[in-house]
Amino acid sequence: NRRRLVRAFVTGLLGGAFDPPHDGHLVLADEAIRHFRLERLLVVPTGSAPHKPVETDPRTRYRLAQAAFENRRSIELSRHEIDLDEPSYTVNTVAWADERYRDVVFVVGADEFASFLTWHEPDRVLEHARLGVATRPGYPRERLDEVLAGLERPERVELFTIPALPISSTDIRDRVRRGEQIDNLVPARVAALIEELGLYRDS
Repeated sequence: NRRRLVRAFVTGLLGGAFDPPHDGHLVLADEAIRHFRLERLLVVPTGSAPHKPVETDPRTRYRLAQAAFENRRSIELSRHEIDLDEPSYTVNTVAWADERYRDVVFVVGADEFASFLTWHEPDRVLEHARLGVATRPGYPRERLDEVLAGLERPERVELFTIPALPISSTDIRDRVRRGEQIDNLVPARVAALIEELGLYRDS
């Protein structure tokens, strides 16, 4: 008898302010889908962020994320956080996803993971989802090891490597304010929407 191969259906979550989304986010999404063999990747724009102020309102950032990720295979956008009437904590988002999907991987960058122990209930986050931490070549591993040592279930964290792209949303906003081009940093639809809405023009 031939053995039946059962595919594990894994759902990824990629959260963030996406203020604005840029080419680095697309690379991160593509590499996460490939590495974890994701059935789907849910892009979840942050709603009301409890830890830091976000410059642009949630619904505009959702439109930017739509423009960035539209028509990309295996990627879906979620309004879960932006439709909440309260601050959106990661632990609540992964608990929501855990109720709906069989296996959840929450994708973060290494810089975000370096501060993971300061997040709201980090060990509970790992109860509901595995963590996929994207590192880049040359990133200091000792910073990540310090976080792993402070977790109850470090085995729920998996590192994977992505190409180094020196792009940040902060830099893009600053470039727009200075009147500089961003076409080589963001998808064309995102650049057009930033121009159409007049985003990031005021200091």
